[in-house]
Formats: sequence, C-alpha cells, structure tokens
Amino acid sequence: GDKIMSEENYMKDRVLFLCDYCLTPFRRIQKAGILCEKGIIMAVGNISSFSIEPALKVIDKKGSYAIPGMIDTHIHGAGGFDSSSACNGEELFDSMCITLAKHGITSFVPTITSGSNEHMLASISSIVKFSRKKSKGAKVVGIHLEGPYLSKEKHGAQYEDDIRQIDLGETRDFIKTGNGMIKVMTLAPELENSDKLVELLSQNHIIPSLGHSIANAEQAKRAIDAGAKRCTHVFNGMPPIHHREISLTTVALTDDRLDTEILIDGYHVNPMMIDLVCRAKPKDKIIAISDAVQATGLSDGIYQIGDTKIIVKNGYVTTDTGTLAGTTFTLERGFGQLLSFSHLNSNEVAACLTTNPARSIGLKNCGEIAPRMVADISFFNTQTNKTEMTVIDGEIVYDSSKEN
Repeated sequence: GDKIMSEENYMKDRVLFLCDYCLTPFRRIQKAGILCEKGIIMAVGNISSFSIEPALKVIDKKGSYAIPGMIDTHIHGAGGFDSSSACNGEELFDSMCITLAKHGITSFVPTITSGSNEHMLASISSIVKFSRKKSKGAKVVGIHLEGPYLSKEKHGAQYEDDIRQIDLGETRDFIKTGNGMIKVMTLAPELENSDKLVELLSQNHIIPSLGHSIANAEQAKRAIDAGAKRCTHVFNGMPPIHHREISLTTVALTDDRLDTEILIDGYHVNPMMIDLVCRAKPKDKIIAISDAVQATGLSDGIYQIGDTKIIVKNGYVTTDTGTLAGTTFTLERGFGQLLSFSHLNSNEVAACLTTNPARSIGLKNCGEIAPRMVADISFFNTQTNKTEMTVIDGEIVYDSSKEN
C-alpha cells in the first residue's frame, strides 16, 4: 500500500519566516509569521497563531519587516544586461536577475526601446528564450515594448531614427515572436492608426500604455476609449502640465481608467510632483517603476540603452547630449523615498511596488502576502530599509548575512 508520509517528512517542506512586522500590503501584521510550503504561502498572521513543531524549519528575521516581493514593470537593464540588446548574452541576463534579487525585486518586465525591426525582433525572441530557463534570481513576468511608435519630439533617450509611424503588420510580428510574453506596449496616441493599434494590442492581451507623446486631451481620451489602460512614466516624455492647454499629462492624472507609472528616484520627477500623482490617482492605480538601465549595480562609466550611448556619473544617467536616460536606481530605495515624498502610508507605498504592478499586468498569484499566493517575499532592515533577504518561489535566493 501507500506509505503514509510521516509528520517529520511532511514538515520538511514547510518553512516559517518570522519578522518584526509584515505589510501584506492590505494590513500590517505586528510580530508576523509567514508559513510557506512548496513555494506557496500557506498562512500569515501573528507569531502567536503558529504552533512551532520541532521539524518545522523556522527562519527568524528579527530586525526586519516583510513585504510581497517587489515587481518592476518598467526596467531596461541591470548587472550589465540591456534588454534592447538582449541577443548579446545570456550570462549577463542571469547577472541582471541576480542583481535585482539582491535588491528585493522578485519579478520584472524587461523593457525594450525602439530599434530596427530585426533588432527588436531579436531582442524579443532572446528574452522569450531566457525567460524559459530558471534563473537564480528575479523572474521575468513579461516584456514591455517602449516603442517604436512614439513621438519624435518626445523621444527622450531613444534614438530618433528608430522611431516610426504605426505599422500593424510589424506589430503582429512582434506579438507572434513574443509568444504571449509581451505584456505592455508604449505608444503615442496622436499617431495615425493609434486606435487600431490599441485594439490589436487589447485583442492580444497586451496593455496599451500612453507615453513619449505630445497628445492633446482629445487624442489621449480617444485612445483610452479604444482600450488604453496605462500611462508610461507620467511627466517624463510628455508636455508639462498647463492650466489651459490640456495634454496627455493632465488626462493621465485625472482619468481613473489609466494606471500611472511614476519614476520615484526623486530626480526625474520632483518629489512634490510625485506627491501630486499620489493625491490625484486612486491608490491602486499608482505603479512605482525604476526605469533602470544596464549600469544598475555596477560602477560609473559608459553603457547603452539599445542604440543610444549613455554616460553614468555619480549614479546619474544621461545621453551625451545631456538628456536624462533612465536610472541606476532600484525599487528597494523607492520604498523609503516614496514614503518620504508622498502622503501615502507604508501599506499604500508597499502596494505601489507590489500589488498594483502585479494587478496592472494581470499577474494573478503574486504581489500579496496571503494564503495560496506564490511565496515571493522581500525582507528589509527595519532601520535602514536595505534588503536583508529575498525569497522567490519559497526559496531564499539572497541573504545579506551570507555576503562576505
């Protein structure tokens, strides 16, 4: 007959993490215990609600707090890897996954900028290939195409010659090559056929995101009516707010149908403007992003985003003409910054880094510390907000105490 699993063996798969408090992020649990089994969260509550059997593995993270693993839905690179030149190396891709995990990021969406048709297709297919292999770090949960159908006037750090008119045939090729992995595409809604592009993306479960655009209110609204659901890094790559001439920027802040990405490094967007977004938008529509580049986790020097050469000095990133070009910032620092910049409380800030991005790209089983969710958990030092430990699918992939 079947062997009955002994209590001892049964408990081996179970791990109980203890910490000072946990932001689920819908509630704050003091002296929290998070019980995981086979990569899934089984229970979460106050330590007193758990019975500690001898065979249960207990990991006590005293002096730290837990939030769901952070999810970065707009990030170009890290650890030497550049998503827009993805065909150049699998080892570097692993390095990006490991770098992000060290900073408490458990899932991310590699973001590809405008390039030639063959270059973009090659980057998409490389990322699809890399994502199938289990990494030792953060997981790829989609691809974000930031282009190529953008406004030349608001190309930012992207190479102007790579930006073009909407081509639905080309988009279908992107979608086919992406094999279900493309989750977001940024487009400028003032371009001809933008409503058809929005419809094509929506039919393929890709979120049309408005950005790098000089669209007026009418053009922006028309794209939202057609199905656009997101705004790419509000304020950056769009006109400033004007009290009479209304552009995409104001629409993004006032139309609750749009999720709004916001860069929270405190440099791309003035902290007061970050607070404005947090006051204007419903709390569950604010998505903190890093927009980080290849140099993240590395030293100053010369790097690239796609075809654009970028210069990193004191951690700040610019093109050689001085245009801001992404960040070397990770969402780990974002937690403390968003807390100090905005009037949001710590649970609401945690949601901007976890639950909101998960919901925005349709991830059903992560972004929250709750039973039946995937055990992706980030532990931060209560004093410094630095990452202490990162757990992905129930496994410890980073532990600061094991660093030399």
